[in-house]
Amino acid sequence: MSKSTLCFGEVLWDTFGDGKKVGGAPLNVAQHLIQQGTNAFIVSSIGTDESGIELEQELQKADLQLQYLQHDRRLPTCEVTVKLDEGGHATYIIPEPVSWDNIKPTEELLQQVAQTDAIVFGSLACREEVTRATLLNILSDFTIPIRVFDVNLRAPHYELDTIETLAALANVIKMNEDEANLLIHGNSGSLQDKIMEFHGKFHTHTICVTRGENGAIIWHDGEFYEHAGVNVKVADTVGAGDSFLATLIAGLLNEQPIPQILDKACKVGAFVASQRGANPTYPSDLLQVN
Repeated sequence: MSKSTLCFGEVLWDTFGDGKKVGGAPLNVAQHLIQQGTNAFIVSSIGTDESGIELEQELQKADLQLQYLQHDRRLPTCEVTVKLDEGGHATYIIPEPVSWDNIKPTEELLQQVAQTDAIVFGSLACREEVTRATLLNILSDFTIPIRVFDVNLRAPHYELDTIETLAALANVIKMNEDEANLLIHGNSGSLQDKIMEFHGKFHTHTICVTRGENGAIIWHDGEFYEHAGVNVKVADTVGAGDSFLATLIAGLLNEQPIPQILDKACKVGAFVASQRGANPTYPSDLLQVN
């Protein structure tokens, strides 16, 4: 039976100058998990407005599990403005409050939590009390084998106290180099030194820091693993980190060797960066192991 992952947090529209695409980090992770053969459940909320109806119709076209997608009659569906610079790097304007600020702990959701293999969550959806409390209760009350914190800082939508609380409840943490520099500000040494300081504080089993075109580094079970990255022509970076994270989660669920996981994750992330949008269809050979 395929192992299952709960993808908790925001679902939304990413709006570009020439149109819009379904997005949100947990949703992107879920769609990439599906492409990699892992069962992914979306835990989020959309509005009952026209934008939400259209968004749900798009989600139904994918093989996502949507039974834990909530519908909010009061708050609107989220539409994020995405701005790309000349290098394809994205910045985001995120409205608030929106429907995924109000995710509630339904009985059906908690029943699924009790039997899930992994949960992935980020900082953005924890900006408001209701969703934050739902997530913290899940992480505190249930034993989930793989608990993945995707730091994914989106200023000004986070507080360092919340980040530290989430880090303490995770056993896998993924962040980019800028986020590592922000969160591990007490150490001016190498990235490895900073990761070890972070581990010393939070005792996290697996810590991954992505470095854009320069690959990534993973500390896992007492050892460092590094990858120099894959050179591609960048179309945009939207979803590249999410695809990397999905590959990491799928590899951990399937107990694959960390060097193999890291190699595939860098290749997948580079492929997504070379395409427009967060969820391009993989070529048939992308996940092959050299």
